[in-house]
Order: sequence, then C-alpha cells, then structure tokens
Amino acid sequence: MTNKVLARVLALLAQQEKEERRAKNRLLVLILSPVIFLLLLVALILYVITSPITLFMDWAFGSDEVTVIESFQKEYGYNQKISFFSQDYKEGVGKSYEDTVFADGFAGMMYYSQFDPRWAELAYGESDTIGQAGCGVVCMATVISALTGEVHDPVELAEWSVENGYYCEGNGSYHSLIPAAATAYGLTWEGNLTTQGIVDALAEGKLVVAVMGKGHFTKGSHFVVLRGMTGEGKVLVSDPASYARSTWEWEPAVIVEEAAKAAAAGGPFWAIGSDNEIE
Repeated sequence: MTNKVLARVLALLAQQEKEERRAKNRLLVLILSPVIFLLLLVALILYVITSPITLFMDWAFGSDEVTVIESFQKEYGYNQKISFFSQDYKEGVGKSYEDTVFADGFAGMMYYSQFDPRWAELAYGESDTIGQAGCGVVCMATVISALTGEVHDPVELAEWSVENGYYCEGNGSYHSLIPAAATAYGLTWEGNLTTQGIVDALAEGKLVVAVMGKGHFTKGSHFVVLRGMTGEGKVLVSDPASYARSTWEWEPAVIVEEAAKAAAAGGPFWAIGSDNEIE
C-alpha cells in the first residue's frame, strides 16, 4: 500500500514539474518574441537603406553622382584601401624602385610603387596615405610620366587629386580621376573599351588604366596600368601594389573578367594617349 502511495506522489510531482517547464517555456517565448521581432525589423530597415534599389532611387530622384558612387564604394567594398596586414603590403613596404624601368611593353616606362618609402607614408587626403589608398594617383603618375616624357611623381598627383575633388574620403580615388587627370595634363583619353578596344589601344602605343575587382589583384577595388602586349597576345601590367605581378604576363580574359567586377562602380578601362611625340 505504501509503494502505491509513493508511486502516486512521485507521478504527481513529475506532472507538476512538467507543467512548470511548459509554463517557463511559454513565458520565455512571450519575452523573446518582441525582441526577435524588433531585431528582424531593424535588419529589414538596414537592408532597405543599403540595398542597390535604394541607391538607384537616390540617383534617379536627384542625388548627385559623387554621393551615389561614394555610397556604393563604402557599402559594397569598392574601396582601394590596402591593409597593413595584407601580403602586398608586407612584400612591398620599404622597397624603393627609384631606378626601375620596364624594358618590355611601353619601353622606358618607370615603375612606381605605392609602398615606395619616398611617398608611402605621405598623406593622401585627410585620413589616408599614398601607401594605403593611392593606387589611382600612382597609376596616373606612371601614365603621365611615360606619355609626356616628364617626371610627375605620385606626390604631385595626390595633391592634384585632393585639390580638384577626386579623392574619396576613406576609399581612395573616384574613378573619374583617370580621365580628369589625363585631360589636365594634356593627354587624350577614351573610355568604355571593349576587349578589342584594349588590344587596339595597346597596339597603338597607348596606355590603358583599368579598375580591377576582386580576384588576383585585390579583394576590393584597385587601379592598374596595362602597359603593352607580348607577341603571344598576353597583357603586361604595372601594378602599383606589386612589382611581382607587374612582371607576369596575363591572359586578356583574366584582366577583362576581373575588371568587369568593378564596372558597376564606374569602371573599368580608359585608353590614354598623347598627341605629342616624346623626344
């Protein structure tokens, strides 16, 4: 008789404990539901604010081009800043290329590295340095020097970019730097090149500035100079973040494919030439 009573008591206690657990779970759901709903609502609002549709609507209904492109660059990784921990920085920092000249491609063209100690730590804008975010101005210094036969270093181009509004705070350079600087220094340019247009421009002795998207050259966005082609149809580059990559021969398809990833932000190719012969 005692065992039956004990068993009944234990069963009642177990049932009571089960009911208490259910009550606690219901209470927990009631408490967490508003919090979860609020988090989902915030996530939805953030998505709408940062979505490409919103950027398009801003552009369509009056926001200026610079504002839209700057938002795109900051929100979607199209920036040119190089981390101090990146492999390119570790391999290039402190190395001077003062006497480095390419013998192939556009013969006699100087190689400029953004990590060169002559200017790597100098300011580019208010919060960046040429070493961190100066690939655009370094490329234009390379191109302008080669096509004019006069030395125009990255420091000069960085100052020109800031003074004329082509520095993008926290990102590097607006893509419009390329044609604007070419015009300012008396050079000719043509944009929106096709693959054949790139080949033709290089064959004519022009230089092509390209904006590369994520791939072999960068994890974000990065300016390079296409400086010629080999007899086998490979592309030669001058990469301000890597002298090693500047010595490789590249398949045109790789260049075009990776540059296409940057096209949405305003790139990716400009052919730059000169009407004057270099003596």
